[in-house]
Amino acid sequence: MQVQFNHRGEAWLADLSGGVDIAIPVSTSHNVRAWGLKHPEISPHRNGEWVGSIREGASVNFNDIRFNPHGHGTHTECLGHITRESQSVLSQPPPPWMIATLVSLTPEKEGSDRIISRSQIETALPRLDTDCLILRTLPNKESKKSRDYSGTNPPYLQAGVSDWMREQGVYHLLLDLPSVDREEDGGSLEAHKAFWGIPGAPRPSATITELIYVPGHIEDGMYLLNLQMAAFENDACPSRPLLFPVRRMSEKEGLK
Repeated sequence: MQVQFNHRGEAWLADLSGGVDIAIPVSTSHNVRAWGLKHPEISPHRNGEWVGSIREGASVNFNDIRFNPHGHGTHTECLGHITRESQSVLSQPPPPWMIATLVSLTPEKEGSDRIISRSQIETALPRLDTDCLILRTLPNKESKKSRDYSGTNPPYLQAGVSDWMREQGVYHLLLDLPSVDREEDGGSLEAHKAFWGIPGAPRPSATITELIYVPGHIEDGMYLLNLQMAAFENDACPSRPLLFPVRRMSEKEGLK
C-alpha cells in the first residue's frame, strides 16, 4: 500500500500489487501507426561481415531500432513539441506518482469529424479532483492497439476542451488518440496550443501522452498513475503508464 496526495491535499490509499499497463509497445508487426509511418524496424546490427544475431553466428543479439515516438506507440510529449526552441521532455518530467481521473467519452459527430466537446467533458466531470486526466474514447475496441490511423481523420479534442483542462489545473493529459488535434488542420494545432498556454502563458511542466490503450474492464474513476518515461532527449519519448487502484483515506485511518 502507498499513501498519495492529490493537488487538493487529499490523501488516497493505493494498492500497488495490481498495476495495469495502458501502454502500446513498439513492435515490428501489428504495430499502431499514424502520420503515414510504416512499421518500426528492429533488425540485427551489421558491421562488415558481422551480424548481431545469434541465429546468424554472433554470440549475442544486438539489434538496431528505427521508429518515431509520435506515431509508433504510447509516448509522452512536452511543450517543445510545438515551440521553435528545442526542449526536451526530460527537462521537466512529471512526478513518477500521480492521482489521476479516468473518464470515458463517445466522440460527437460534427460534419465529417468526430470530436470531444467542452460541453461533453464539463458534463462528465462537474468536479475534477486531480491535475492528471486520462481520456478513453468509445467504442473501445482492442484494434486500437494495432490500428493504422493514417488518413482516417481520427477523433480529436475541440480547443475548448484544452481550455477547460488548463482552467481546471490539468497538467498531465493521457488519451487513446494519435493527437489532441485534427489530423489535417493546416498546422493550427489549436488544442495543443490551448493546453500548453501558447502564446500567452506557456506551461513547460505540462505533458500530453498519446496512443494509450485502457482495457475495457478498467472502470472510470480515480487511480494512482505511475508514468514511466524512456530517457530520450527529445520533445517526445516512449512511455509506459501504469494504473493502480486507490481509495480515499477515511478520517479514522488518518496518517501515522
